[in-house]
Amino acid sequence: MDWSASTLWWVAAGVLVAAELATGTFYLLMLALGCAAGALAAHLGLGSVAQIGVAAAGGAGGTAIWHYRRASAPRSAPAERNRDANLDIGSRVFVSEWGADRCTRVQYRGASWSARLAPGAPAAAGAHVIVAVHGNQLELAPADAP
Repeated sequence: MDWSASTLWWVAAGVLVAAELATGTFYLLMLALGCAAGALAAHLGLGSVAQIGVAAAGGAGGTAIWHYRRASAPRSAPAERNRDANLDIGSRVFVSEWGADRCTRVQYRGASWSARLAPGAPAAAGAHVIVAVHGNQLELAPADAP
């Protein structure tokens, strides 16, 4: 059984997609895209050298574009301050008094939590907002006036 050049390109693309599924490396999908471009070049009747060139340009171009997009994307906040990772961020608590060390205990979600005041925030009693969670300690900042 003779396989055409396009069939070999499609098989290579499928193997790369399967490898990506097994490893989770998105760059392998870009290389599979290059193999698909090589298969399309084979369907158009281009020669072997042109097919390899199109596949290399497609794979390298896709990889370069993906790398550039990831590098230029804004970085997310650290998990301790990221509302997407920690749903406690932004919740309100009431502080009755602050200790000399800028720490206190607050009731939150039915339990007593250790809390500390965010750097630069005034130590005043009242409503506060959780701005970060460090292990089992909350970092609080004064809440905006309603």
